[in-house]
Amino acid sequence: VQLQASGGGLVQAGGSLRLSCAASGRPFGTYVMGWFRQAPGKEHEFVAAIGWSAGGTFYTDSVKGRFTISRDNAKNTVYLQMNSLKPEDTAVYYCAATARSGVVSQRGMYDYWGQGTLVTVSS
Repeated sequence: VQLQASGGGLVQAGGSLRLSCAASGRPFGTYVMGWFRQAPGKEHEFVAAIGWSAGGTFYTDSVKGRFTISRDNAKNTVYLQMNSLKPEDTAVYYCAATARSGVVSQRGMYDYWGQGTLVTVSS
């Protein structure tokens, strides 16, 4: 599976961005999709994940109520709608995919990773 993330950019605090991650290579609908981020000088952090049929979504506490993960299996794309952005959301955002079952917030569960897209939130 190849993943291509896009949609990052510079936005003021309180603004919104929508990230996209396009997948190719295998049937997209069978994969759990996740978003992680890495801020400068920090470890990778789980952001959100969505199950195969979009019936299950998961978020880290710091983004609940502000971010929404969704997927369009017909377009082989997963999205991360980010609203009410804060400077602490500044990071490189990565999408990831896995066909395995497990704890979706753990990096080690994901087998495929996109190249990352930079989100910068100014105060």
